[in-house]
Amino acid sequence: MTDRALAVVRAGALTTVQDLGRPGHAHLGVPRSGALDGPTAALVNRLVGNAPGAAVLETTLNGCALRPRSAVTVAVGGAPCRVTVGGRAAAWGAAVRVPAGALLEVGPAVRGVRSYVAVSGGIAVEPVLGSRSTDLLSGLGPPPLTDGTVLPLGRPTPLYARVEAAPQPGPPAELVLRVTLGPRDDWFTPRAVRLFTSAAFSVSPASNRIGLRTEGPALERAVTSELPSEGMVLGAVQVPPDGRPVVFLADHPTTGGYPVIAVVRAADLPAVAQSVPGTPVRFLAVRRR
Repeated sequence: MTDRALAVVRAGALTTVQDLGRPGHAHLGVPRSGALDGPTAALVNRLVGNAPGAAVLETTLNGCALRPRSAVTVAVGGAPCRVTVGGRAAAWGAAVRVPAGALLEVGPAVRGVRSYVAVSGGIAVEPVLGSRSTDLLSGLGPPPLTDGTVLPLGRPTPLYARVEAAPQPGPPAELVLRVTLGPRDDWFTPRAVRLFTSAAFSVSPASNRIGLRTEGPALERAVTSELPSEGMVLGAVQVPPDGRPVVFLADHPTTGGYPVIAVVRAADLPAVAQSVPGTPVRFLAVRRR
C-alpha cells in the first residue's frame, strides 16, 4: 500500500502523539497537555517542513520503530539517539528521507529522556477539543501507541520552508528553574522557603508527564490546616504532605488541594522533559513582574 499512513512496529516504553496541546479548557477540568519539550517539537516540524503545531511523536527512553506506507521525510530530535533507515545509519537532528516500506528505527536515548519524531504532513489522528495530543491524566486524545497501531498522516504543504539541520540544546546536567514565590509561600515556615530556594534537590524516578517529582529536604509547613482545592497552572510547584516539591507539567490536574509554594517560569520547563532521574535541581527565586 502507498497510502499516507505510518505503521508502528515497536511502540517503545511510552510513545504518544503530541502537538501544542489544548489550552483554555481548565474550567472544564481538561489539562493543557502537549509536547513536554515544545521548542524541540517545533524544531523537528520545521526540519520536515511542517507547521509548528503539527502533531509529532514523543518517545520515552527507548525510542520506537516505524514503517511508513509511502515515502516521507522525517526528523528526530530531543534526546540524542541512534537513528537507522532500513538498517543503515541515518542522521539525528536533520531531515531524512524514508522510502515507502522502509523501517525507521529510533533508538534508546543516549542522553536525556524524550526524543521527538516529526513526519512530513504531521500525524493526522482525529483532534479532540482542537488538539491531537495524548493526555495521560484525562485520557483525551489517542491512546499511547502500541505495536501494530497505524497512524494516518497529513499531506505535506509547501507553505512552510524546510531546513536541512538546526542546532539543538543538549540535555541539562543541572536543572536551574526560575520561580516566582507564591501564592501560598506563606503556608511554609521562613526556614522552609529559604531551604526551597537554596537547597539541592534531584529529579525523582517517579517523575512523568504529569509532574516532575523531586528528592531532597522536606519543606515544613507553617499552616497545617486543609487547603480547599484551587486552580493549578503549568509550572506550579505544589508541596504534598511528604514536603518534597512537585513541578506540574503538561498533563497536570487543573485543580489541587496542596499549597503551591511557587511557579516556575514557562521558559525553563522544556529542559525538564530531558532530565533523567538523579539530575540536580535548583529553584532560583526571581522577583514578581
